[in-house]
Amino acid sequence: MSAFVSKLSAVWTQVVTSVRAFLIIPGREPVDYGFVASDVAQLHRLCADPARGALDDATWKDLLLDTYRAQLSKEVSIFGQQVLYRRLREGLGDDACAAVGERVRELMRDPERLAALHRDCTSLRHADKEIATLLFEDAAPPAPWWVGKTWPLPLLLLASIGAVIVTPAAWLATGVVAYILMSTQMRYHERVDEWDLSMNALQMVLRVSSILGASKDALLLPFAGAGAAAGKLNRQLSRAPMVEMTPGARTYLDWFMLDNVNHYFKGVRLVHGNLDFLRACFARVGELEADIALARHLLDAPALCWAGRHAHNTLALEGTVHPLLPQAQALSVRIDGGGAFISGQNGIGKSTLLRTVGVNLVTARAFGFCYARRASVPDLPVYTSMQSEDSLLSGESLYMAELRRAQELLAAADGPHPGICIIDEIFRGTNHLESVSAAASVLDVLAANGLVMVSSHNLVLASLLAHRLAPLCVRLDGAGRLVLEAGVLAHTNGIALLAQRGFGPAIEARAGRVFDWLNGYLAHPGDCDGVLAGDAAREAVPA
Repeated sequence: MSAFVSKLSAVWTQVVTSVRAFLIIPGREPVDYGFVASDVAQLHRLCADPARGALDDATWKDLLLDTYRAQLSKEVSIFGQQVLYRRLREGLGDDACAAVGERVRELMRDPERLAALHRDCTSLRHADKEIATLLFEDAAPPAPWWVGKTWPLPLLLLASIGAVIVTPAAWLATGVVAYILMSTQMRYHERVDEWDLSMNALQMVLRVSSILGASKDALLLPFAGAGAAAGKLNRQLSRAPMVEMTPGARTYLDWFMLDNVNHYFKGVRLVHGNLDFLRACFARVGELEADIALARHLLDAPALCWAGRHAHNTLALEGTVHPLLPQAQALSVRIDGGGAFISGQNGIGKSTLLRTVGVNLVTARAFGFCYARRASVPDLPVYTSMQSEDSLLSGESLYMAELRRAQELLAAADGPHPGICIIDEIFRGTNHLESVSAAASVLDVLAANGLVMVSSHNLVLASLLAHRLAPLCVRLDGAGRLVLEAGVLAHTNGIALLAQRGFGPAIEARAGRVFDWLNGYLAHPGDCDGVLAGDAAREAVPA
């Protein structure tokens, strides 16, 4: 019976499509409702896996992942957006990541099939209500005793009006019945309206699940067997067809029989009585949409490889680019344990390099791929410190914000989910000497516990941390291409930029004299190997 219903539904869908094409009736364009960030993040908040080290808010902001997620989520409903967000935020285990990679590659190999599945999911984009909260958090409100028993009210109303012929006192009974109807309607009006929005979104999920359940596509096997049940539940959650088709019937039934309130409590009972099934439908639809979005995105990716993932503190990215930069220059990065100190001239792209590495580490952990020719990366959480700012509202200065973030990185390194630290210009908010001193100490501890990438204009840090971090310099080669080579920046350009920016020769000359004076004893320190490296040696000796 279920197979017959599913087949009939598929035939009906085909008939409607053919009639529309024959009559040149276009399908209604999706609205693509603009959901706020908290709505998109709701599924992750409710269903986060504590065994996975999720990205924290600072890292999410530093790596511009909201912008990246928006790029992935073009023409994707709230259901697919929530799944993409959750994958990005906490990553996937090896088995789940391999399964996602296989599905995405299968879709990429068949663009026509990919386009067809994308069309099948188009109706989901009409949803304008987030329903993860309904399915994973909300408790069912208790139903009043009178639900389903309001049918006598319109009869009493008519009887009281008719009784006015006998006695005017019957108007009192009319007023009482009208008050009950109107007060009940007003009490539940907002709740019912919100529920209708949720049911509109939920029924879209059920409708698509029913259609996909009738498909013979091997990729849609998770939907097989659920199509008929989804269609049945969808019909149960709908108002009677005659009510919807008859002009004015719905308004009359709502005001005189409280039909909308009764239907609301019926829907609550149905939803909470079928939560496991509805959650499964929600997950299947969201996962499918996310896979479709990834396949469509990767067909136009500037560079792509499926990454090798491991648990070691080493990484290798060959010819990697940033996905948000349309004409990014590819760079190759290799770090074998400990970490790297990145130097380079102003404006050469050190911060972009750090973000490129960070984003590729996140995508490898979330989806299994990197924007590179080849990649071997650790399956570890990423923690960044790149955009610390002072706050007028909280009264927190830049240096205090940097100290707070450094404490968070140290706590993460000692916590249950240690990972990779990516740091850009640590401790900018204090004087040079204290900045170098504090940075060297914090970075020394972080690099002793895990993989660290740090960029700084304080080149003395390269010498102080040489026992922990390999020095790497970003520069332009003879052909004008960016390369990352071993070593520390030899020729800075901060003062040269004064002339290029039109500050004038007098200012440039004065700055040059001060630089020459400082350079004599700060930029090229003597033997500093024992300043911090001695701590490492002492820590290795048992007390």
